[in-house]
Amino acid sequence: MVKALDKEIEGLKAMINEMTVTARSMVKDVMEGLVRRDKSLYSKVNDMEESVNKYEMLTDDLSWKIIALRQPMGADLRFVLAARKINSVLERTADEAINISKKVDYLITVAELKPLIDLPRMTEMAIDALSSAIETVYNADMDAARAICINDSVIDNLRDQIHRELLTYMQESPDNIQRALNLMMIAKSLERIGDMATDIAEDAIYYHQGKDIRHHAESDEEFKKNYKKKEKK
Repeated sequence: MVKALDKEIEGLKAMINEMTVTARSMVKDVMEGLVRRDKSLYSKVNDMEESVNKYEMLTDDLSWKIIALRQPMGADLRFVLAARKINSVLERTADEAINISKKVDYLITVAELKPLIDLPRMTEMAIDALSSAIETVYNADMDAARAICINDSVIDNLRDQIHRELLTYMQESPDNIQRALNLMMIAKSLERIGDMATDIAEDAIYYHQGKDIRHHAESDEEFKKNYKKKEKK
C-alpha cells in the first residue's frame, strides 16, 4: 500500500515537471517571438497547450485515484492537494501564453511602438518565480517560498511602470492606442503568472509547515486579536 502510494506520488511529480517545462517554454517562446518579430519562434505554442491540457486531465485523474483508493494522510494528503493546485495553475499559465500569442500575432505585423526592455524582463521574473515556487513544494525551502511571496510586488510594480509608459504613448497619438493596449494586456498576463507563482509558494508553506499565510494571515497579529474578540461576543 505504502509503495503503491509512493509510486503514484512520484508519477504526480513527473507529470507536474513535464507541465512546468512546457508551460514555461510557451511563455518564453512567445515573448521571444515578439522581441525578434518572428512567428516561427512560437509556432508550436498551440500544440504545446494541447500537451499541457492532456497532462492536466491525467494529473487530475491520478490525484482523485490517490485520494479515493489510498486515502493519504498528513504530508501525503497535503502534497496531493498542492499538486492539484499546481496542476490548475500550470494549465492557466498555458492559457495566458495563448492569450499573449494572440496579441503578438498582431504586434509583429505593425510598426514597433517602442524598444522592448521591461516586458522581456517581466517575463523572466514571472516564469522564474513559477518554476521556483514549484521547486519549494519539493525541496521545502521555506525561505525561498516566502521570498517569492514578497517579490511578487516587484512584478506588480514593473507592470505598473509599463502601463504608465504606454499611457504616454497613447496620449501622444491615437495611432499608438491599439499597439499600446496589446502591450498592456501582455503585461497583465505576465502579472497573473506572477500571482499564480505566489499562490503556489503559499501552498508550499502550508504543505510543509501547516501555516496559512494568505493575505498575510501568518503575521497579522492585530487581525487575529480582533477575530478572537468577535468570537467572545
